[in-house]
Amino acid sequence: MRSTVDGVEVLDVPATGIQVGTEEVEALTRVIASGMLAQGAEVAAFEEEFAAHVEGRACVAVNSGTSALLLGLLALGIGPGDEVIVPSFSFAATANAVVLAGARPVFADIEPAHFCLDGSSVLDAITERTAAIMPVHLYGHPAGMGRLCEIAASHGLAVVEDAAQAHLAALHGRPAGAFGAVAAFSFYPTKNMTTGEGGLVVCADEAIARRVRLLRNQGMERRYANELVGFNMRMSELHAAIGRVQLRRLPGWTERRRRNAARLTAGLTGLARAGHLGLPSVAPGAEPVWHQYTVRSGQRDELMGRLAELGVRTGVYYPTPIHRLPAYAENLDSPQLPRTNAAAAEVLSLPVHPTLTPPQLEHVVRAVKEAVAMGGVR
Repeated sequence: MRSTVDGVEVLDVPATGIQVGTEEVEALTRVIASGMLAQGAEVAAFEEEFAAHVEGRACVAVNSGTSALLLGLLALGIGPGDEVIVPSFSFAATANAVVLAGARPVFADIEPAHFCLDGSSVLDAITERTAAIMPVHLYGHPAGMGRLCEIAASHGLAVVEDAAQAHLAALHGRPAGAFGAVAAFSFYPTKNMTTGEGGLVVCADEAIARRVRLLRNQGMERRYANELVGFNMRMSELHAAIGRVQLRRLPGWTERRRRNAARLTAGLTGLARAGHLGLPSVAPGAEPVWHQYTVRSGQRDELMGRLAELGVRTGVYYPTPIHRLPAYAENLDSPQLPRTNAAAAEVLSLPVHPTLTPPQLEHVVRAVKEAVAMGGVR
């Protein structure tokens, strides 16, 4: 799309791009024609195909990423009286799942380079009630799992990965989702791949996976043989059929995201050197998947407004840290999280999605440079 600014035609670049096409429609048609819309072969096939991307670990598909986090926690026996250390710089679902499990989220700070949990802050947050650490692979960049897993092991804690944004990300050759006792992926429409709505729990062993399966299906594996009190959090055959198509296309989309991110970095490095913009960096050994390409600016809102005028749509993820949300601010002691607060005030995500055309990508680079040149953006 194109728009006009001061009589000059400019490209209109969307912040996100959802790719659902004829293959997904054909998959849906096949499932509908089969008459098997729930608890059939599609979900099982999707789980097996996704497992190939997480070192063959057992996978259990559910109805949302939030459900995946919740069921993973419950399957580990985490509940009332327990504490789970989480980043506050994340979507609220990270902490919500802990509360829904009956446990208490304890917020730790992030490291500023990659916006993921900081090991030193995690150590400071550990108490005798701590049961787990929940790192978030934010923006598709893997958290520092080496140190976090060492901390967890030395204190007898479980690791629960929030990998909602990290499909196919890796650290030192190991995929996101294969580090913890459980991991949760999301397939919401704006994620790097989608099932329409849905999530998936990756489990370190079959005993955990069996408990997740029970919890997602009213506590039963066999009909009317309820072993425990469970939920209705199954993924439908329709959603799994979409997911199977998307999963096949995900490697290509991921490569395009990486190319787009590299072009943005190359085009904006001059602004970073001049101190006008903070660009995202990649940790040694990390293979991010660029769910977001997130820059930092001391005048983020002004930059965002100028880019909108130039036809570039952007997003802020996340403007309010979880610990300052109304749902949490009144119930928990407010922690001192300076790096989290700074990030919330400065981050801005530029378009990086695989639907970007080369002209759109070049326009993003030009628009950022022009927006900064208009003055006042630091």
